Amino acid sequence: MGTSRDIPTAAGGPGTPAIALRNVALSFDAKRVLRDVSFEVPRAGTLVLLGVSGSGKSVLLKLMLGLLKPDCGEVRVDGEDLVPLPETEINAFRRRMGIVFQEGALFDSLSVYENVSYRLREDHKREEEEIRERVQQVLGFVDMGDAIDKMPAELSGGMRRRVAIARAIASQPSIMLYDSPTAGLDPVTANTINSLIVKSRDAQHVTSIIVTQRIQDGLMVSSFVFSAEKQRLVPAEAGNGAGAALDTQFVLLRDGTVYFRGNRQELLSSREPYLRRFIE
Repeated sequence: MGTSRDIPTAAGGPGTPAIALRNVALSFDAKRVLRDVSFEVPRAGTLVLLGVSGSGKSVLLKLMLGLLKPDCGEVRVDGEDLVPLPETEINAFRRRMGIVFQEGALFDSLSVYENVSYRLREDHKREEEEIRERVQQVLGFVDMGDAIDKMPAELSGGMRRRVAIARAIASQPSIMLYDSPTAGLDPVTANTINSLIVKSRDAQHVTSIIVTQRIQDGLMVSSFVFSAEKQRLVPAEAGNGAGAALDTQFVLLRDGTVYFRGNRQELLSSREPYLRRFIE
């Protein structure tokens, strides 16, 4: 299916990070929320953003979306610094991104079909038949095809999250932002959501940024890959297309700054007491 969209081309070459924050600081009134935060995420890469409640994780997502501007520093999307751009230009970059909000944030008065098609209609670039085809496609991707005519109130918490993922990927974004996607879910349902994150990352080659307080989420997305041949998740091993999983980066925020940045092995092998609280 065609996907003609008015989205700007990347400012940099193939090696340009999808997301890069450089020396970002932000205060609300007299309270310093972020200070000197720097990290980057390569295209089709994965970043797991860890931290306790109030450490600034969700604020960083808002900066990446251009919903907030830092007091200083750069917030780059595909090489372009969003900070000096006017709102009209930032909107074009937002269309590269899909976001799954905490608890799904579906429109309660709209059906599953209407929820998933909402952004497609905003684009004003698709006929109704094309919209329905795309909605059916992404609902099938998250195993929710039978729920297309249901209302959110008829769905369980896990089903609502799956529909939220379908809505986020419907416009085929190159960057996916997940804000505590498994919060409040039981372990089995949380694993289902993490499996969908892995599937979306590997099948669609999207850049994935996952905000979470659960180290289990990060360990899962860094340990498995989606096998197109087997149509299921398999352990990430060298030689089976596992780069996006094995190269997953972990960033732990503490008191508004980067306390730890490294890969899965570095995280698990650290004996630093504060890190062990998240691992154990």
